[in-house]
Amino acid sequence: MQTPGTLFCFAHRGYRQRATENTLQAIEHALAFDVDGIEIDIWNVGGQLLVQHDRRLGRLIAGSELLTDMCPEVLRSKLLPCGGKVPTLREVLELLGNCAQLNIEIKGPNCAALVARELESYVRDSGSSFEQYLISSFDHRQLYESLQLLPEVRRGVLVSGVPLDLAAGAEPLKAYSLHLSLDFADAELIRDAKRRGLRSYVFTVNNPDDLQLVAAMGADGVFTDEPQLVMDYNLARTTGALLQHVCDTDIDQPQSR
Repeated sequence: MQTPGTLFCFAHRGYRQRATENTLQAIEHALAFDVDGIEIDIWNVGGQLLVQHDRRLGRLIAGSELLTDMCPEVLRSKLLPCGGKVPTLREVLELLGNCAQLNIEIKGPNCAALVARELESYVRDSGSSFEQYLISSFDHRQLYESLQLLPEVRRGVLVSGVPLDLAAGAEPLKAYSLHLSLDFADAELIRDAKRRGLRSYVFTVNNPDDLQLVAAMGADGVFTDEPQLVMDYNLARTTGALLQHVCDTDIDQPQSR
């Protein structure tokens, strides 16, 4: 259970400062910090769900092909900078077990049905709980499809600005959370989300001042490339609250004569 006053910590694409983003190695490094959650990105590549952020090769893997035009076996044969390979969603699920929550961000088209099928299969085989997973996307149509196919899994609505109707767009999706860009983090939007029963998570927060800013706005958590930063912030908040509780308890105790 999250301690009041702390921020839920999602390691953004794993711990990408220690290993190539969205790899099993990056996830292992993030888990070593006892983070609350891991965020990954997925694409439907030839009928397989592969974990990768960019729509086209070139940044991490040599080439310029669109992922959706590739054969999954070819993409999986290419080495990433850390020496690892592009993992499948199933490999991530098996590595993670029940160690942390998993935010699965749908990046490309035609993923929702495959995600539902993979999660159903893994939960059936492993005995895990659907409550451990969160499906998010800027593609709200696929979130709606996820609601129809697998309502047991929570949905996170990604927005990159401040909608005219604030958080109202999350209601038809029966969402669990609203995921806000740091560039457009807005206290009124976060308050509206709370009124609608939504959690608010901000991406991508890597600066101590920004942590203080989004916490003051009422955000429930952040996606970060620097898990240690968030864990240190939470420790300071927890320690401060504990010390305050001790001081208040001492004040309330009757003085001996």
